[in-house]
Amino acid sequence: MTDTAVEKTLAVLEALADHTRITDIARVTGLPKSTVHRLLQTMVDRGFATLGSDGYLTGPRVLALAGKVLRPLDAVERARPFLRSLQESTGCTVHLAVLFGDELVYVDKIEANKPYRMASRLGMSLPAHGTAIGKAVLASMSASELDAYIERVGLPGRTPRTITSSSRLKSQLTRVRRSRFALDDEENEIGVRCVGAAIRDHTGVVIGGLSASSLAMEHSLPELIALGPRVLRAADEVSAALGWV
Repeated sequence: MTDTAVEKTLAVLEALADHTRITDIARVTGLPKSTVHRLLQTMVDRGFATLGSDGYLTGPRVLALAGKVLRPLDAVERARPFLRSLQESTGCTVHLAVLFGDELVYVDKIEANKPYRMASRLGMSLPAHGTAIGKAVLASMSASELDAYIERVGLPGRTPRTITSSSRLKSQLTRVRRSRFALDDEENEIGVRCVGAAIRDHTGVVIGGLSASSLAMEHSLPELIALGPRVLRAADEVSAALGWV
């Protein structure tokens, strides 16, 4: 598809939000009615438009895409009180991340009251297998889903401590399923430890997770493990706020 064709398609899709008739869409886009009709037919075939008795309407795929875009924003708003409470009770930097494809993306962060700042930033994406949140998410997958993830991603190492063996990862995820929280022992960033747990949306689908992070010199691994139940409780509270009971 050429750039011009893309522009025409987007113009018709945007006009479809306010108009249902080919004549009106052609008028506001400046496109010939024949072109509008052809593009709308393609959109109908792909689920981006539907044809009803009163003309064309936005299709289910547009609504599905909108839902995916808005879901993280809704999660941030609903999760924020629990993130703040977790940060205050642990003294750690707290993150909220959602799953996009095979990667986690940070969508919220509350810094600890420390003289330093974590290198993480909103919008940063990370492979799931090297983070506490990511492992909690991977632990929710079926065996076939996990194998497919490993095949796609290949388990690259970010630090010398990143788990790059599928057998070791699977063994650790077995423990994560029992405890329902996961650990990152300097596997994503040297000098930083993290404990995380998964969050679910109103349908029960795991969409991401939250975590508490600290410098390794401030929290030993046993001390971080001791924070696990507190992180898990916060994650369950966020899931409940998103409608999962």
